[in-house]
Amino acid sequence: MTDKIFMKNYLNFETEIKDLENEIENLKNPYNNKEGLSQVDTQKITKTEEELNLKLKEIYSNLDPWQTTMVARHEDRPKSKFFIENLFTDFISLSGDRYYGEDKSVIAGFAKFEQKSVLVIGQEKGEDLESRINRNFGMMRPEGYRKTIRLMKLAEKFGIPIISFIDTPGAYPGVGAEERGQAEAIAKSIECCMSLTVPTFAIIIGEGGSGGAIALASSNKVIMFENSIYSVISPEGCATILWRDPKKMLDAAKAMKLSAKDLLELNIIDEIISEPTGGAHRDKNKILDNVKNTLTKNLQAFENVSREEILNQRKNKFLKIGRDKGFINNPEEISDLSQPSNKFNLYLKLYKKNKIKVFTGLAILIIVLYFIL
Repeated sequence: MTDKIFMKNYLNFETEIKDLENEIENLKNPYNNKEGLSQVDTQKITKTEEELNLKLKEIYSNLDPWQTTMVARHEDRPKSKFFIENLFTDFISLSGDRYYGEDKSVIAGFAKFEQKSVLVIGQEKGEDLESRINRNFGMMRPEGYRKTIRLMKLAEKFGIPIISFIDTPGAYPGVGAEERGQAEAIAKSIECCMSLTVPTFAIIIGEGGSGGAIALASSNKVIMFENSIYSVISPEGCATILWRDPKKMLDAAKAMKLSAKDLLELNIIDEIISEPTGGAHRDKNKILDNVKNTLTKNLQAFENVSREEILNQRKNKFLKIGRDKGFINNPEEISDLSQPSNKFNLYLKLYKKNKIKVFTGLAILIIVLYFIL
């Protein structure tokens, strides 16, 4: 039998899973019998484990959007720090934005991935209460975005690919952050991401919340974990605004289309990384392998692509979102935001350019006709 990792923290829809795992733990303990040492019933353990696996598949194959949100926020879910420590070698953490200070909610630095240099950026929530407070629960401040902009420009200078791990409820909305230019920092980060000519990959491993996520996820490839979420606002925040009732988060989560499956269908994201049954936190080695394989495949796909093609691929990818059935005949070849030209638009443009001449000519024509007639 293989050793199972049983969870200490369960979500409210995992009651049956918790009972089965507790039962297996009791069966494995030879001292559990009140009469003293007893023989371990391996057949019953195997049968219960099979029942547990079936229950996990049943529950996790039918998650609603709110349950997916809870899984994405699970406190045992692997964080950015875990992936940075286990996927990359020779990681050198770099700090500070050269304007204000260091933001501990984002880990960033240069490293090696399969012997190739990469820039790694990871929004980090923390593992326990103390580290979560220290990391500000993964909510970046302006100095965090300015630090990543500084490092992305360095990566651009030396032609180094950029890999970002996204996991944040959103940008920090505190007074100090707003005073230091939170909105401007996010906008500049998006602008920087979109202007890079090196390949960029964003992996949403948990929560991808609002501008805090899109500031680093404006990438050539946006990839999501199977049970992660990506949205403009949290379901609770949406429910509070629309219905003035945060308890309607299930309705909000359904309407927002925040799951990986929905977003892939809408072409908002490019790929989904499958998770172990029961979530990424149940088998961290497996999710590590899945991420490694995905990164290897995508880095190889951009190896022989020119810088100009990388920039155009990213630009066109975002320009065509939501425009599949509009005026664009071929969304794959979008180069700007303008509508396809036609004769009417051409005449309209000429009229606007020569408006004064047109009115002067009409006035002279009216005067001439008046004296002639």
